[in-house]
Amino acid sequence: MARKSGKSARSRSRGSSGKGFRKWLRSYKGNIHVILFLRLLTVTVFLFLSRAVFYVFNLKYFANVPSAEELMIFYHGLRFDLAAILMVNLPFIAMYLLPFKFREKKGYLLIADIYFYLANITALLANFVDIIYFRFTLKRITADIFTYLQVGGDFDKLLPQFLKDFWYILIAFIVYIFLMVLIASRFRVGSTGQKIKGGNFSYYVVNIFMALLFAGLSVIGIRGGLQLRPINVVTAAMYTTARNVPLVLNTPFSILRTWNNEKLNSLRWYKTEAELDKVYTPVHQGKQGNFKRMNVMIIIMESFSREHIGLLNHDLDNGRYQGFTPFMDSLIRHSLYFDAYANGKTSIQGIPAVLSSIPSLMYESFIQTSYASGKFTSIGGLLKAKGYSTAFFHGGSNGTMGFDSYTHYVGFDKYYGRNEYHNEADYDGKWGIRDEQFFQYAAKEITAMGQPFCAAFFSLSSHHPYFVPPKYINMLRTGNLPIQQSIMYADLSLAGFFHSIQHLPWYKNTLFVITADHTSEAYYPYYQSNAGQYAIPLLFYRPGDEIKGMSKITAQQTDIMPTVLSYLGYEGKYLAFGTNLMDTLTPHFSVHYSSGVYGMMKDNYLLEFDGARSTHLFNLLRDPMQKTNLLNSEKTEKERLVLFMKAFLQQYNNRLIENRLIAE
Repeated sequence: MARKSGKSARSRSRGSSGKGFRKWLRSYKGNIHVILFLRLLTVTVFLFLSRAVFYVFNLKYFANVPSAEELMIFYHGLRFDLAAILMVNLPFIAMYLLPFKFREKKGYLLIADIYFYLANITALLANFVDIIYFRFTLKRITADIFTYLQVGGDFDKLLPQFLKDFWYILIAFIVYIFLMVLIASRFRVGSTGQKIKGGNFSYYVVNIFMALLFAGLSVIGIRGGLQLRPINVVTAAMYTTARNVPLVLNTPFSILRTWNNEKLNSLRWYKTEAELDKVYTPVHQGKQGNFKRMNVMIIIMESFSREHIGLLNHDLDNGRYQGFTPFMDSLIRHSLYFDAYANGKTSIQGIPAVLSSIPSLMYESFIQTSYASGKFTSIGGLLKAKGYSTAFFHGGSNGTMGFDSYTHYVGFDKYYGRNEYHNEADYDGKWGIRDEQFFQYAAKEITAMGQPFCAAFFSLSSHHPYFVPPKYINMLRTGNLPIQQSIMYADLSLAGFFHSIQHLPWYKNTLFVITADHTSEAYYPYYQSNAGQYAIPLLFYRPGDEIKGMSKITAQQTDIMPTVLSYLGYEGKYLAFGTNLMDTLTPHFSVHYSSGVYGMMKDNYLLEFDGARSTHLFNLLRDPMQKTNLLNSEKTEKERLVLFMKAFLQQYNNRLIENRLIAE
């Protein structure tokens, strides 16, 4: 009997506590400030939980994060969630805080509610979109996405394909939004008004005080606290490595904080140009000698990560890994090959890095910013001045990512795209003309250009939705990643191109450069790491020449232009943010920028730097998975690398700001 009585007491206690909460809620039904707080709390919780959804769907990218660090990442992520929710809801907060009685009218509250639901559904949508988009860029979406969509040209065709391929994310989002609306709609302002003793005077005093209180707390929340500077994307790097920064952040915060944020800061770490140039200078002076009027053919393969190349991954799958590029494997054996790194994660960053030797160390691609309106050139422009015919080939719709405008601006005489191809029968329905046919088309057009020429070809079929012609579906192998069969198709198309040109008169007088625009989604742990996510192939092939071997020099996309010009014996002065890979005496390195953090690989180290301080240092030889931060144990190496990083960034920022991208 005693136990039964105790159980009944506990039941009454739980029942009374539930009734107590409902009674409290009813008592505050007319209090617009309580409703405002509960609404904001609801969407903050849902934004926080969407990080968990992001984490679960991308678990393989964060599989090596220790449990303790995961908990801290989620904890610190709340700071960014609160800032995002307050920024997104500022108009809603202002509407609820106006200290006038008309704010309780049904029409006014309806307008406020429409904004509240639309704004927060959009914010959560951005987080859900990034569940998939993150796999291609390994960073949160930033404000440059809107510029990218404007110049992309194919978004309307690709969106249905993404919805088809990732339908389960759409279903999860709909369910998620239903739950959020269901809970938030429970908190509604009553029509009884707020009864405040003392009449109108007290009403206005209380409501002005509450408005000031909420406004002050909102400012603190948006700033992320009372520290000197508001939190930004780069703040997330304080809590984890650059690779895990996207897990700390949320997408609405990343977009809002990078909005109209292309401006670089002038740097003055080195006081004089002479002092700066001693550490690093992007100005190259060609050596006097005999200039070789040799053709140059630069081939940029879409998403050709180093991971896909069997010859370069003997250690995978216990030595059984085949890879997906049999032709490139064979070509590497007859080339001068470098384990290179991309300077960015998108095509619109990769193309100017390869052709103009200018990396995009900003949220936006260099060619999307106002700095691209200044004077700068490319390998095409420099060789055009030497009497070369120049052309750029890309089978995509003309205007895609602004490549036609960019290549014309920097000295490529002709642009060959989908419009020039004049045969829609070979259109893949999404991106452009299939690689197999467009490679053959390029071979004919290059032959008609005359010698010497400088041509660049950018493939497209190995891009989502990964088009493979039906006749090859059963012929080409599939792999662990959806992209890999299309990688085999692109490699087959490349092989067909070389087969077609090997007997043409210009073939043996051509230096071929083959690389990737960026990496793809990764499967093996190293290629998901801070360094491995940028790993691409880079090879220089000259038929019959002795430039062969597997070099261990650190290489990057921006090294292509100075290496080619040096090989040709170019005599002029030019500017390039890369180095001549055939010069063993010059410093070799690779730089990239993601989520507010600069990364530099040099002398077998990876340094991560947030623009003010170093955050991580890894030894890539002893610690290829970058698990041990050496920042406090190898201070001499850190200081040496930081000095070089600062010199590089000072040259980069100041030259872009001051329009000094042409060597005088």
